Amino acid sequence: MAETRAATFGGGCFWCIEGVFQRLRGVEAVVSGYAGGEVEAPTYRQVCTGTTGHAEVVQVRFDPEQISYRELLEVFFTIHDPTQRNRQGPDVGSQYRSIILYTDEEQRRTAVEVIGEIDAAGELPAPVVTEVEPLYTFYPAEPEHQRYYDGAPEAPYCRAMIAPKIARARERYPDRFAEG
Repeated sequence: MAETRAATFGGGCFWCIEGVFQRLRGVEAVVSGYAGGEVEAPTYRQVCTGTTGHAEVVQVRFDPEQISYRELLEVFFTIHDPTQRNRQGPDVGSQYRSIILYTDEEQRRTAVEVIGEIDAAGELPAPVVTEVEPLYTFYPAEPEHQRYYDGAPEAPYCRAMIAPKIARARERYPDRFAEG
């Protein structure tokens, strides 16, 4: 059995990204949190001000024998607009930026390669602006931000923002989704 690996992504509100990744086969855990900033142990309220430097991110623990880092990246680029700087839909600010936080050179190289392939395909309206940065520290978000969609699937934000992302990713990559 392969050792579990971790991948960290930000692409708008962490609830949206979390809702998709936790449904993928080979994903063992998804934790919403904060990374990429200067403030130690930030709170949601602090990050929402856009002054801490942190992005809302998810840390995905996955089994690389079941799903590869590249496959996670492909899903990531399906569920947000990587051409928008500091914005995803109604969520505006640097805390909502598109970012990949890598833990080793292999992740960095794969992320840069995938971004190059997306840009070369020319299917997006503008170049990818996703930041690729080393992960120094990940801070888990408060408990009320974990598994948010599962606890409130009928909430207006969940129905309008998260459910369509899950449906789009499931349609594009049906073989990557766990049963149920």
